Amino acid sequence: MSRYTGPRIKVLRALGVDLPGLSRKSMAARPQPPGQHGSRKAVSSRRSEYGMQLMEKQKLRFNYGLSERQLRRIVREAQRQKAQTGGKIVEFLERRLDNLVFRAGFAPTIPAARQLVNHGHIQLNGRRVTIPSIRVKAGEVFGPTEAGRKLNMVRASLEAPALLCPEWIRLDNTALSATLAHIPDGLDATPFPLDLQRVVEYYATRI
Repeated sequence: MSRYTGPRIKVLRALGVDLPGLSRKSMAARPQPPGQHGSRKAVSSRRSEYGMQLMEKQKLRFNYGLSERQLRRIVREAQRQKAQTGGKIVEFLERRLDNLVFRAGFAPTIPAARQLVNHGHIQLNGRRVTIPSIRVKAGEVFGPTEAGRKLNMVRASLEAPALLCPEWIRLDNTALSATLAHIPDGLDATPFPLDLQRVVEYYATRI
């Protein structure tokens, strides 16, 4: 399954949660699921355990903009770690360069951050990079290139970031760069409500 390129608000309404990585818009004006006309509670009460697991997994996939194949690869790697699988999954996702560019405020969404990286407007440790999936290490410095700093999107995003910069990212507004101060705790790093145990359970019998 490829990355989603359809209506983003429809995804938020289907999952019942705002996903800041996917869209700056909110589903607050139309909180009911698409195609349904009634109480969200009534819809949720009819969802099976599998349905709940799938919904939590989809939150991760859509927020971080991954294909199912990419997410499965990350889950497999997390399962091989000694730490809690759910926490490692989120840690690996949060350390992706495209996500960090978004979280630092250089881009309004993760798809926009991915585009910046793909087009060579982001540098890592002083070198231009074009791979959004690079996993940044603690202490590494990233941010827009000289040309990237002049982009209207970058400047507008810095003036009105979608989210507050998390404590594991140290932002230098003067140099327009950021440092991954330390590895984030994946158990509570997502900027949206998530039941990690259900994500782990979803993949437990599928990988």
